[in-house]
Amino acid sequence: MPENWVFGMKREMQEILPGLYLGPYNSASKSKFNTLLNHGITHIICIRQSNEANIIKPNFQEKFIYLIVEMEDTMMQNIIPHILKCKDFIDRCIGSGGKCLVHSCHGISRGPSIVIAYVMGKKSMSFEEAFEFVKLKRVCIYPNDHFVQQLKEYEVIYKAEQTAMQQGQCSQQNGKLKRKFDQSEEEDIRYQSFTCEPMDDMS
Repeated sequence: MPENWVFGMKREMQEILPGLYLGPYNSASKSKFNTLLNHGITHIICIRQSNEANIIKPNFQEKFIYLIVEMEDTMMQNIIPHILKCKDFIDRCIGSGGKCLVHSCHGISRGPSIVIAYVMGKKSMSFEEAFEFVKLKRVCIYPNDHFVQQLKEYEVIYKAEQTAMQQGQCSQQNGKLKRKFDQSEEEDIRYQSFTCEPMDDMS
C-alpha cells in the first residue's frame, strides 16, 4: 500500500496512466466541477446500471464529453464489449490531447475492471500485472470474480490483436521493400538499355 494512501482517498479520483483517471461517482459529482477542470478532464466514462440512472448521471454534459455505459456489478455481466467500446473512447480522448475520467458508483469493481483492461493492452501486461499496477494507484479496487475471469480471457484477445497488427505491419513493410526493389531493378534495366557499350579498339 502506498505510504500516502488514506481511507478518504477512495472518494477521490487517481491518475492511473497519463491522461487516464479512475474514481467513484463522487469524483464527478456537481461539487467536483472545479477539481475536474483543474485536472484537465475533458471526457468522462460514466458506468452505472439502469436502476442507478437517477443517482449516477452526467452532471456536466455541456462541459465534458460523456460515454454512458450500462453495466451491472454481477456474476452475469459480460464486460468484454464494454471494454472494447471504452478503449476506443479513451484512445480518441488521449489522442486528441484530452484527459479521461472513468468512474462507477464506488470505483471499486466496474470502473477498475475497465481501466485494468485498458492498462493491459497499453502496457502489454497480464491481468495480474495490470491489477497490481492499478492497485498501486487506487488501493481500494476489488473487481468481482466474474470480471476477473473475463479480464484473463481479454488477455488472450488483446495479445491476438497485437500479433495480427504486427503481422499486418510486417506485410506492409515487406510490400514496400518489394516495390522499392522492383523499382530499383527496373531503373537498372532502363539504365542498361540506354548505356552505350564501349566500342572495340579500331587502331
